[in-house]
Amino acid sequence: MKFKPLPIGIDNFEMLITRGYYFVDKTLIIKDLLDNKAAVNLFTRPRRFGKTLNMSMLQYFFENSSKDNSYLFENLNIMKAGESYIAHMSQYSVINLSLKSGKQPNFELAYISI
Repeated sequence: MKFKPLPIGIDNFEMLITRGYYFVDKTLIIKDLLDNKAAVNLFTRPRRFGKTLNMSMLQYFFENSSKDNSYLFENLNIMKAGESYIAHMSQYSVINLSLKSGKQPNFELAYISI
């Protein structure tokens, strides 16, 4: 039996799917966000719990880009959740800002690195 590689350090959803890494399907977070209808959503988790990967997944799902990203979600849970959720795919402009590089010894360096 051949095992899929573990995605250690992988925080890009497209890379995770296309290169065949082991993946726990968390795409129903998209359904939860759409059902919640909150003005603001806060994702708090300890380090290395996949926050950046989940944000990448959300970007690939919602972003209105020239590239069709639907192939990334084939056979994943969100595609079984219903047409009302799939209708949101590729419909929005997305701004993705990560503060990962902001961990610096002082404010000036943190500001520059972001």
